[in-house]
Amino acid sequence: MLPTGFIQDLLSRVDIVEVVGRHVELKKAGINHKGLCPFHGEKSPSFIVSPSRQTYHCFGCGAHGDAIRFLTEHHGMGFMDAVRDLAQQVGLAVPESTATPEDRARAEAERAQRATLSDVLAKAADHYKGALKASPRAVAYLKKRGLTGQIAARFGLGYAPEGWRTLAGVFPDYADPLLTESGLVITSGGEADGGGEEKRYDRFRDRIMFPIRSVRGEVIGFGGRVLDVGEPKYLNSPETPVFHKGQELYGLYEARQGLRAKGYALVVEGYMDVVALAQWGFPNAVATLGTACTDEHVSKLFRFTDTVVFSFDGDAAGRRAAGRALEAALPHATDTRSVRFLFLPAEHDPDSYIRELGPEAFDAAVAQAVPLSAQLIAHAGAECDLATAEGRSKMLAQAGPLVALLPEGLLREQVVQTLAQQGGMAAEVLQAHWARRSGGRRQAPAAAAAAEPASDGSAPRRQPPRAPQASGRRNPQTATRLDRAAWLVARHSELWAQLPDASHALLCDQPAPHGLFFSGVERLLQDHGAMTLDALLTDLAALPEAEAIAPLLARIRADHALDPDPPTADLGTVLGQIEFTELSDQLNLLIQSGELSEDDQRHIRALYARQAALKLAGAAA
Repeated sequence: MLPTGFIQDLLSRVDIVEVVGRHVELKKAGINHKGLCPFHGEKSPSFIVSPSRQTYHCFGCGAHGDAIRFLTEHHGMGFMDAVRDLAQQVGLAVPESTATPEDRARAEAERAQRATLSDVLAKAADHYKGALKASPRAVAYLKKRGLTGQIAARFGLGYAPEGWRTLAGVFPDYADPLLTESGLVITSGGEADGGGEEKRYDRFRDRIMFPIRSVRGEVIGFGGRVLDVGEPKYLNSPETPVFHKGQELYGLYEARQGLRAKGYALVVEGYMDVVALAQWGFPNAVATLGTACTDEHVSKLFRFTDTVVFSFDGDAAGRRAAGRALEAALPHATDTRSVRFLFLPAEHDPDSYIRELGPEAFDAAVAQAVPLSAQLIAHAGAECDLATAEGRSKMLAQAGPLVALLPEGLLREQVVQTLAQQGGMAAEVLQAHWARRSGGRRQAPAAAAAAEPASDGSAPRRQPPRAPQASGRRNPQTATRLDRAAWLVARHSELWAQLPDASHALLCDQPAPHGLFFSGVERLLQDHGAMTLDALLTDLAALPEAEAIAPLLARIRADHALDPDPPTADLGTVLGQIEFTELSDQLNLLIQSGELSEDDQRHIRALYARQAALKLAGAAA
C-alpha cells in the first residue's frame, strides 16, 4: 500500500493549473484560473482552477477534485495509473507496496493477466481496423447504414475477414492460450474435449467489429455483426477475466462527455444504434451487451448522470426487455433521479427511426418517454381488467414486489398513493396488506426510522435509529472529519442507503483516499446491501484501488478497536460540517476570481443560502 502522506506529498508538488491547462484553455481570474468545463457543454466559463488549493471546481455541473481526479475523470485512467503519471512528471518515485509478498504476487499476477489480455485484444482491434479499410464490401455496408469515416474511427470499428484462421497472420503463435482466454479463438477437439486432434479457429469471421472498451478506454472484448443474412445477427466475446457482460455497457467510454452535455444516458439494444445515434447528434447512447439490463448496469450509469432513458422496440420482446430494465432500475430510483422508458413503433429501432424521421423527431420522442412511476403501474396492470375487483386485485398483487424494490422516499409514497387510488382502496390498507404478505421482510432500517421535521423548516428527513452511547468514547484528535465519516459508514453501513444522493456525491467526490473509499463502499453496498464492518473492509481491500485506501482502512480498524459502537446520529453532524467547509471553499473560489458575472453572483447567493440552512440545522463548521 502507499505510505501515509504520499498522495498529499505528490499533490503538493503538482501544478494543477499546468495539468488541467494541457486540456482546457484557462485564463487568469483573480488569483485563480477560469475556462470552459471539459465535463459538460457550456458557452460561458464556470470552471475554476485554484493553484492555492490545487483543486478545480465547475459551478455548472459540479465536477470538482484534484489533479489525480482530473486524470481519472477526463482521461479514464485508473487511480494508480494517474498517480504514476503525475509522479513521473514531478520526478517523484512511487514507493514500493508494503503488502505481504503473497498479496503483491497475487495482485501483480492479476494485473499482468489483465494487461496481457488487453494488449492481445488491442492488437486484434488494430488488425480489424486495417481489414476494414481493405474491404470495399465492409466499407460499403457502413456507408449504406449512414456512417461516416469519422464516426467509425471514433468507435474504432473494424472488420473480421472471411476465413477460419486470419488471426494466424497477426499473432506469431496461433496456439498461444491467450488467444483462447481472450475469446478471440475457439478450440475444439484434442485436449478441449478429451480426444482427437485439437482444432483452433477464429471466433469472429466476416463480421463488422465493434470494440468494447472499459470506462478507462481499454479494449476488453468485441461485438461482431453479420454484413448480410446470418445467425447470430450479433456475436459477442465470451466471459473472460477482463470482460463481464452483466457489468459492461457498450459505448460508455465514448459517451462520457456526451452524458454530461446531454444531461441523460440513453440505453439502447444494439451496437449499431449507439454508433448511429452518435452520428446524428446523440453521443450519450450506450447499449447492453446481449444481456438483460442488470443492477450493475444501472448502478454504473448513475455514477455519470442522474437521468437514464431506456429505449426499446415497441414489440413484445421490447416490452419484456423493459420489464427487466424496470426491475433493475427500481432500487436506484431515488427522489432526485429520473428513469424513463421510450417505446418506439414496432417497425423501428433508434437507428431506423432517426434516419427516417430525423434527430428533432427523436428528441421529441425522448421528451415524451414514460416516467418510471407510470411504467411500474402499467407493468403491474398488464392484462388486468381494472373494471373488475378481480382485475384490480391482480394489479395490486403484481405491483407489491415492484414497489418493495423502490427506496424509501417521496417517489415510493406517491406510487403507493396512485396504485391505491386505481385499486379503489386507502393507501394505508394497501400497505398493511403488502406488509402482511411479505411477513415484514421489506422493513429496512430506514423504514423503521421515524420521520422528524428538519430544523430549517424543510420537508421531514428520515433520521437513522440512535444507538446507545458507548462507554469510554474516544474521538481521536488526529482523525479528520472525513476519517470519522468513513469510520461511521464502515461501522454502520446500513446508514448509506438512508443518505440522500447529495451526501453520496459529496463523499464520493472527495480527493483520494476518501473519495475512493466512499465510491468503493457505494459499489459494494449496492451489490450486497448492508455489511458487517469486517466483511466490508475485507471486500474493500480486494478492490483495484486497495493500495490507495489501505492506510485509511487501517485507521478505521484502529478506531473501531477503541470505540466499537459509535452513535449513528454522529454521521449527520459530520456530513453537515464537511458540506459547510466545502461551501466555504467554493465561496472563496468565486470571490477570489476577480470580476463576477451574473451567474457567479447567483452561485454566491445560493451558496450563502445553503450555509445559512446548515447553520440553522446546527451543522456549521
